[in-house]
Amino acid sequence: MNEQDYSQIACPPGVELRMVDGALTLCGDGMQLCGDFLRLLPRLRVDRLRGELLVKAARIKGVEEPLAVDATAGLGEDSLLLAAAGFRVHLYERDPAIAALLRDALRRASNEPQLADIVSRMELFEQDSIAALHELSCQPDVVLLDPMFPARTKSAAVKKKFQLLHHLESPCEDEQALLEAALAAHPRKVVIKRPPKGPHLAGRKPSYVLSGKAVRYDVIAL
Repeated sequence: MNEQDYSQIACPPGVELRMVDGALTLCGDGMQLCGDFLRLLPRLRVDRLRGELLVKAARIKGVEEPLAVDATAGLGEDSLLLAAAGFRVHLYERDPAIAALLRDALRRASNEPQLADIVSRMELFEQDSIAALHELSCQPDVVLLDPMFPARTKSAAVKKKFQLLHHLESPCEDEQALLEAALAAHPRKVVIKRPPKGPHLAGRKPSYVLSGKAVRYDVIAL
């Protein structure tokens, strides 16, 4: 991505996109944030990947290369875990600046031997997933929803950095529409990322739940 490509992307006052050390970076409030898949490498080891709650929640038996739709892609970290576990993943991100950060992260990862094969299974769509899910040309096996935007982390410093993303995109305002769109795609299951003690998305009771200390996955089996 060159300067001409991203300089046309409008950002709210106080934040801007800049190339920093070869990575497209969101800058503001004295902080910087970019997509960084390399830091997730420890979680991609086979022994650790099997224990990831998301991978367990999304697993589809008997399908060699299942298709997952990440309807709220953000910076793509959940999608990376699924791709590492053998899924093909279609990532949907509606905000142009966040999509640009994600696209640049995928570009850089494709040049890393440890990540190239994984990200080759990830395809980014820069559009609103609520509309797109009603018009998919192929039926996904899994739809992943994470309306708790932005991502949560244990590090206070990283939490503060993710506050930059609030300048660009607010948490999902219409949970009912998001869930209805996911169900309309007729997947085998919808996997919903929630806070451990958070309410069910749009009040829909899941078929089953996988819970951890920091996150909970509500699974609607169809």
